[in-house]
Amino acid sequence: MTHKADLVEEYRLQAQGFVHLAGLDEAGRGAWAGPVVAGAVILPLDRFDLAHALDGVNDSKQLSAQTRETLFSHITDTALAVGIGHASNDEIDQLGIVPATRLAMVRALDQLAEQPDLLLIDSMQLSYRDLPCTSLVKGDQKSLSIAAASIIAKVTRDQHMALLDNTFPQYGFLVHKGYGTDLHHQALKQFGPTSVHRKTFAPVQALVDSGKKEAGL
Repeated sequence: MTHKADLVEEYRLQAQGFVHLAGLDEAGRGAWAGPVVAGAVILPLDRFDLAHALDGVNDSKQLSAQTRETLFSHITDTALAVGIGHASNDEIDQLGIVPATRLAMVRALDQLAEQPDLLLIDSMQLSYRDLPCTSLVKGDQKSLSIAAASIIAKVTRDQHMALLDNTFPQYGFLVHKGYGTDLHHQALKQFGPTSVHRKTFAPVQALVDSGKKEAGL
């Protein structure tokens, strides 16, 4: 049974004196191509109808694309502050996916119009301006702040992958968003990796190495 995101954790932390809680989540961590994108959201916890205003906000993976896009607007209209950060496929290759995800999160936090006093993150720890950090396992299914951040990140990344689909139409980015589907794997084998592929990810690296062997490198 899936848990519906709520404000229980936020109100527990608010009772401890924290006012501006920044919910954080990412999209694209497991993809073979494109950036990893992070969302940061600070909700107005003193708003009495907050849960009603964000009715339907939950883990982005459980929502349709159309629902996510509608909720994206509701979140940006309701939140005190929203930040978005990217880490490119080149940065992912250079740093590794976990450090690159943290970099995207820091960039998202830097975009916030309000200064948070606590970070609320889905299954990750983050060092940012010496702020306390609360990590929640499956946080995007528990915390409304994290769920909202997951939608911000997912919609933003999907829009980015749609633009990449215009540049590289033969790869099907509009369909699979850079994830490891059969369609994507077949396109990689036929056309080879692009400039937006993550060369250190095993399926892509295998094709790169295979191409080098065939070229005698």
